[in-house]
Amino acid sequence: MVATALALEPYAGLDDAACDARIRAAREALGERLVILGHHYQRDEVFRHADYSGDSLKLSRQAAASAAEYIVFCGVHFMAEVADILSRPDQVAILPDLVAGCSMADMADLERVEAAWAALGEVLDPETSVTPVTYINSSADLKAFCGRHGGIVCTSTNARHVLEWAFGQREKVLFFPDQHLGRNTGDAMGIPLEEMVVWDPDQPGGGLSREAVQRARIILWKGFCSVHQMFRPEHIDAFRARHPEGLVISHPEASLEVCRKSDYVGSTEYIIRTVAESPPGTRWLVGTELNLVNRLHERFRGEGKQVHFMAPTVCMCSTMFRIDPQHLCWTLENLVEGRVVNRIQVPPPVADQARTALDRMLEVSP
Repeated sequence: MVATALALEPYAGLDDAACDARIRAAREALGERLVILGHHYQRDEVFRHADYSGDSLKLSRQAAASAAEYIVFCGVHFMAEVADILSRPDQVAILPDLVAGCSMADMADLERVEAAWAALGEVLDPETSVTPVTYINSSADLKAFCGRHGGIVCTSTNARHVLEWAFGQREKVLFFPDQHLGRNTGDAMGIPLEEMVVWDPDQPGGGLSREAVQRARIILWKGFCSVHQMFRPEHIDAFRARHPEGLVISHPEASLEVCRKSDYVGSTEYIIRTVAESPPGTRWLVGTELNLVNRLHERFRGEGKQVHFMAPTVCMCSTMFRIDPQHLCWTLENLVEGRVVNRIQVPPPVADQARTALDRMLEVSP
C-alpha cells in the first residue's frame, strides 16, 4: 500500500518564520540525501535555503555531481527538466510547485516548432541549410527536437560560441524561443539586422516572404521574457543624466536598444561577477530580475557600491515567485516521510535526444 502524501492545504497558512524552522529541520533530517538548488531570480525566503545558487545549467550540473538522492529545484519547470536529464538514474528531480513555469518557454512548443520546420521546407531544405538552436529556457521536447535535427542548446553565457558552431554546420539558424538573445548575439557577431528576421508562429509562413527566408541568416522565433521587456532605453538615458559616472549592465534577454546603450551585457553569472569585481564606490544600473538586483544591492553596499534596478516599476519573475517557503516545506517534509511529490521525469526517448543537444553545447562551450 502506498502512503498518501501530506496534504498541501495546511501549509498555506504557515507564516514564513514557521516554514523556515521546519525547512531547516527537514533538511537536517534528510542530510546528504538532499540538495536544494536556488536560481538567482528566486525570492530570498527560499533562496537562503539553497545549497547551490546560480543559473539553471550550472545548478543542474552541480546537482548531478553531488551525492544527493533528491534534487529539489527552486526555479521553474524547464530547469527541473534539465536537472532530470543531466542527473544520474538514482537521482530524483523535484519542483516544489508544478505551476512554476516560464512564459517565454511557453511561447514555443513542439507542435508549432515542427509546423515552422515544415513550413521552412516549402522554401528550402531545413535539414541541410538550417541549424535549430534552442535557448535552455525551453521545454525538454524542444531540446530533443534540436537533438534529432542536428541542432544544439545555448545559454545566455555561451550563445555566441553556439551560434558560431551552428553556422559551421549549416548556413542558417532557427533560434527559439527568445528573439532578443538571438538578435543581441547576432548583432555582437556583426550580422546585419536585415539578415535576422522574426518568425511569427501565428502567421502563415511565419509572416515572412520566401525572399526574406532565403536572405536570412538567423530566423528568430517571436518570443520574449516579459520581465526583461520592462527595461527601456529611456531608463538608461535618465540614469546617465543623473549619474554620468555610472555604469549600465543588462541581460541579453533585454531589447537590442537597451543592450546597445549598456556598457556591459551578459548572463546573470556575468552580471554578478562584473559588479563584484568593480571598484568600491561604483554605481550600477542593472537590467535584470528584481530579486537578483536587490541581492546585489545588499551584498555590495558595504563596499560603497550603489546598485539600481533599471525599471521604474516593480517587475519580477512571477512564475519563479510561485516557489514559496510553504511549497518548499511541504516538499521536504514529504521526503522526510519517504514520499516524493512533484517529481519531474522526462521520458527516456525525449531525454536521450535532449541530452544529445546539451552534449553538443557542452562540447563547443569554452
